[in-house]
Amino acid sequence: MPGDADPRLLRAFLAVAEELHFTRAAARRYVAQQALSRDIRRLERELGTDLFVRSTRRVTLTADGERLVPHARRILQAYDDLAADFGRARPLLVDLNSPGLRTGRRVLHRARELAPGHELMARYESGLTYAAAELHAGRLDASFGRYAGLDPALRAGLGQQLVRFEPMAIVLPLAHPLAPLEEVPLAALAGETVYAGAGNQRTPEWTALARQLFEGRGIRMASPVPLAVGEEEFQRVMARHGHPVLAVVDFPAMTGTVVRPLVEPVPVSPVSLVWRKGLVHAGFDALRRAATEIAKDEKWLRHLPDGWISAIDREILGMSD
Repeated sequence: MPGDADPRLLRAFLAVAEELHFTRAAARRYVAQQALSRDIRRLERELGTDLFVRSTRRVTLTADGERLVPHARRILQAYDDLAADFGRARPLLVDLNSPGLRTGRRVLHRARELAPGHELMARYESGLTYAAAELHAGRLDASFGRYAGLDPALRAGLGQQLVRFEPMAIVLPLAHPLAPLEEVPLAALAGETVYAGAGNQRTPEWTALARQLFEGRGIRMASPVPLAVGEEEFQRVMARHGHPVLAVVDFPAMTGTVVRPLVEPVPVSPVSLVWRKGLVHAGFDALRRAATEIAKDEKWLRHLPDGWISAIDREILGMSD
């Protein structure tokens, strides 16, 4: 046995030993399959033995692989205990933007189920641009939002995982002529003045997306309003100005309003889990796994045949047309 057991190699080994499938193990570790295979080969060289029998149809543990499993678990538990004693078990701070938004909240709740021994705490910073600065400063660990809408200087040093193509909606006062509709065609908003966070320095990524959506459709951007912090104050300011509000389908209806999905086409906002590169925390591993699982279960990344995604988001997220 080498003098220093690299915990990364042991974690790679346990992932393959438990999955008995390199592709699934790589997905679980959030690494490329080739990188995982290199780690396994390196560990085998350091131990001087084969750990797996590989064939085109299956992967099985060798006798030495079986012997290593309990040792690897004990070693990694010792690493985790050491990290906990010296502060690595601090709470993971996860920004959900707003208490009423469903996407980030569902991911966080699933992550808490996956990592019950770790504290994952919600924060509400209202916008990804503001949260990104907090991520860089180490005052937040992760957030959710439109990654492509960040300034390149903010994107530098951040990682992201696409979680959902979130359909957009319009919040209408009950007295608005479009309020009785179950769905609102985008063309029906021509001539309307719609609020989309203009002037809110925490959410310019959302305002930029709205401008791209409104362009060429005759929809005007509402002028900036005083920054309203808190649900009650936001509702008061929106009621005073009376403009429809661009939102997403899970946005909670405010008093005296209705939320209606937008259609023809269905505009979507790509929501990513965003974090500071180099972040190491067991709760963060659970957060990424939760995002993957829910996106799959809920078909959050399904391409809508009649959907609209901005060209900038397609380019930065590497999406094919």
